[in-house]
Order: sequence, then C-alpha cells, then structure tokens
Amino acid sequence: MTGSEVLSADLGGQNIKAKVKTQTGEITLEADIILSAVGVVANIENIGLEELGIKTDKGKILVNANQQTNIPGIYAIGDCTPNQALAHKASKEGINAAEHPAGHKPDPIDYANVPGCTYCSPEIASVGLTEKAAKDGGYEIKVGKFPFIASGKASAAGSTEGFVKVIYDAKYGEFLGCHMIGNNVTELIAEAVVARKLETTAHEILNAIHPHPTMSEAMKEATAVAYGEATDI
Repeated sequence: MTGSEVLSADLGGQNIKAKVKTQTGEITLEADIILSAVGVVANIENIGLEELGIKTDKGKILVNANQQTNIPGIYAIGDCTPNQALAHKASKEGINAAEHPAGHKPDPIDYANVPGCTYCSPEIASVGLTEKAAKDGGYEIKVGKFPFIASGKASAAGSTEGFVKVIYDAKYGEFLGCHMIGNNVTELIAEAVVARKLETTAHEILNAIHPHPTMSEAMKEATAVAYGEATDI
C-alpha cells in the first residue's frame, strides 16, 4: 500500500496487529511477522575521522567528484559517502578513487543515472526520473507502459507479471526515466542506463531493432506506446 504510514504495532498477542494510516483512512492489519526496514546508516564513528579533521555531514563523509575528502590523500567510497547505498555505485567509486591518485582522469559519476534494483519476486528496477518528478521538474512528457502479459516470450516462460514503463521529454525525446517490474528486469534495466548515458532519444530506441521474442523488446514496445506507434498491444 503506497502512500501509507504505520502508526503503531501491537506485538502482545498471538498475531501482530499494525495500525496503518492509508490515503482513505486508518486500518488494522494482522500478520505473523513484521519486518521493519528503515534504511542504511554509515558506520563512521570511532574510526579517527574527527582526529584527522575529515568533514562529514548527516552521517556521511563528504567527498568531491574524484572521491577525495577534504584531507589530501584520503579518499572515501560507498555507503559512507552521499548518494545511493548500492554495491555497483560503490564499485565505480572505488575505481575512480584508485585511478585519480594514479594520475588518470576518471569520468565523474552521474548519480542520476545509477540504476536501482530490488531482488524480490517479481524483481523491481528503475533509473532516472519518475513520472511525478519529471512533471515537477517542468517537463512536458510522453509516457509509455508495456505489460509483460502482452509479451510472447513472457507468456512462453510463464512470467507475465509486471511491466516496463518509460518516460520521455515530449519536446526533444530525451530519455528521462525507466521503471520495470517483472522477471529478470534487473538485467533489462541496463539498456535504459546505457541509452541515457549515450543521450539516446525515443526515436532511436524505436528504430533500434530488438530481438523477438524476448523480454527486452518490452523497452521498444513501451516507447512505441508513448508515441502512439504501438502495433503489438
């Protein structure tokens, strides 16, 4: 239930009773187990940051585009620095932090183009702006959504749950965001990441021939929906 808030949880009985405030009012949910996930907190206490004078803010070590702290020769990467707490983001930061003191000029990370993946069932993957964020940012947008129930490969594999949603700037065709739910979508999201990195437009996605039948062609099909050119839905 999105847009909802857990107000309290009664753990005293045989079942757990959680009082939840939804968009339409308060309800009570009963369950065997309650899982509370409150995010990631960096472990930066008592490791000498204060003694060295390394600057932090809101529990994170401050770094520049090359992962340098304010103290020369000291770099920081990963969950103890700002932005996403994701392994693939930390890995790229580690590469940049190693290349910079070696005299290379690594490309700064575009944190707006770091994919987020949730390895649940069905999987969830996304990159870029949401539809709401794009509208709030002043964009006029084109939105397309292709359900996997319309995919031949998904039907053959028995994995028809979910969809691919794409968001484009209506004026220039800029690929603003992509969101997916379904089987193996944590693999499919890479196409959107690369496309956005290369500043690919909706027109180019539409004219790039995707193999059929595949789950990956849902990207092209969702784009076709956005532009009123869908033929397979």
